[in-house]
Amino acid sequence: MKTRFRLALICGLCRVVASTTWAGETYKFDPAHSTVGFKVHQFLGVTNGRFSQFSGTIDLDREQPERSSVVSTILVKSIDTGIRKRDDHLRSPEFFNVAKFPEITFKSRSVKQTGAQSGDISGDLTMHGVTKPISLHVRLLTPLKGTDVPQRSRWEVTTDPLKRREFGLMFNRSAEAISGISQDVSIQIEIEAKKAP
Repeated sequence: MKTRFRLALICGLCRVVASTTWAGETYKFDPAHSTVGFKVHQFLGVTNGRFSQFSGTIDLDREQPERSSVVSTILVKSIDTGIRKRDDHLRSPEFFNVAKFPEITFKSRSVKQTGAQSGDISGDLTMHGVTKPISLHVRLLTPLKGTDVPQRSRWEVTTDPLKRREFGLMFNRSAEAISGISQDVSIQIEIEAKKAP
């Protein structure tokens, strides 16, 4: 009898510990209130663009930030630079080749806290069939007060410029020479995410 009671007590304690160990919160991207954009310099000025269709999940552990993770997917067909002819060309086999490579994905591998509400997320970016490691610098814009769990969180994301050549995103040589388009693509991201039920 004592053995059964002891076993039940141990099992109960294990359940309590398991339920309190993971203090995570899951947030889903809200595309309607988020921006995934980019900027590229060229001879005649700057081209600004964005992707309008994307999704993502943030698993946030405020007690142990290194246990947090992020995954996201962008639909390349949703590219918008404000000029339809240019967007159609970017979707074509000559550049993004949307038919063959419809998505851009990011999956985190590690998270490191760098400040009270900032951190670096290292992970794998896959674009145009090429996967490269990148580091995202993230700043949480939503204040965290005590043990309050906000229903929405907002994040500002920056990273070093991406090199088009590394992902095989090159026009033909004459087009590159005429336009003077830069190899560097600056990323501009702000994400608002809603807490999952």
